[in-house]
Amino acid sequence: MKPALRRWIAGFGLLLIAGGAAAVLPPEWRIQGQGEMRWFGFRLYQASLWAPDGRWQAGLPYALELRYARDIPSARLVQASIEEMQRLGSADEARLARWKTDLERVFPDVRADEVIHGLHLPQRGAEFYHQGKLTGRIDDVEFARAFFAIWLDPRTREPALRARLLGLG
Repeated sequence: MKPALRRWIAGFGLLLIAGGAAAVLPPEWRIQGQGEMRWFGFRLYQASLWAPDGRWQAGLPYALELRYARDIPSARLVQASIEEMQRLGSADEARLARWKTDLERVFPDVRADEVIHGLHLPQRGAEFYHQGKLTGRIDDVEFARAFFAIWLDPRTREPALRARLLGLG
C-alpha cells in the first residue's frame, strides 16, 4: 500500500472514532448516491455511498452508510450478510464460517435511527463503525470484496438500490 494512502486511511479512522455519521467523513468526500432498502414494503434502512469527490471506484477507499429504520438484532444482520455473500459466489464453507465469526464481532444490535458505516480499505479489508465508534476491523481483502458486493455487484438482489447508490437512476 502506498504511504499516502496508508496515512489517509489512518487519518480517516481517527475522524470516524472522534465523531459520528457523515459529518466525520473527509471534507472531499461526497455522496455518490443513496436509496432505501425495503422488504415486503417495510423500510429497513437508508443507504448512502460516500467516495472521494463523490466518484466511487471499486479499487479506492469508500464508505457505505446504513441508517436503520427499525431495530434489528446483530444475529439477523450477520445471517443476512452471510447468505448474500454466499448467493453471490462466496461458497467456501470454511471461509464463510470465519467471516460469520468476524461479523458477529463487529456488528452490534441496531436500533431505529442508528448508523453503521462500513469502510472499504483496498489491499487491506474493511472497518466498521456504529454511531461513529469503531466496532472492529476485518483484515481480509476477499471479505471486503464479498461484503460490499451485497450492494454494489451487478448481481445484487436489489438492482434498483445499487443504481441509486451509484447515481445511475
